[in-house]
Amino acid sequence: RAGGSVVDELANAAARGDLQRLRELLDGEADPNAVNSYGRTPIQVMMLGSRRVAELLLQRGADPNRPDPSTGCLPAHDAARAGFLETLAALHRAGA
Repeated sequence: RAGGSVVDELANAAARGDLQRLRELLDGEADPNAVNSYGRTPIQVMMLGSRRVAELLLQRGADPNRPDPSTGCLPAHDAARAGFLETLAALHRAGA
């Protein structure tokens, strides 16, 4: 498909904080744990300041405990380091 794979599009929507597009892709059966062309899942690249993006990914089954392939950090580490406490709380509620 032109413009990249659905997996890359899902990760890009998460990174942009585009909740509407993220929901559309997940409703279309996109896998919230699939890795993009950089080896990362949508929750690993999500806009950390968007608690709603985190909550949607988690509701759809995203794994909050998968370490980043390069840094070994978990999404909760990234959210805490950047000071996004609402996102951190959402991750913790999901078992992070």
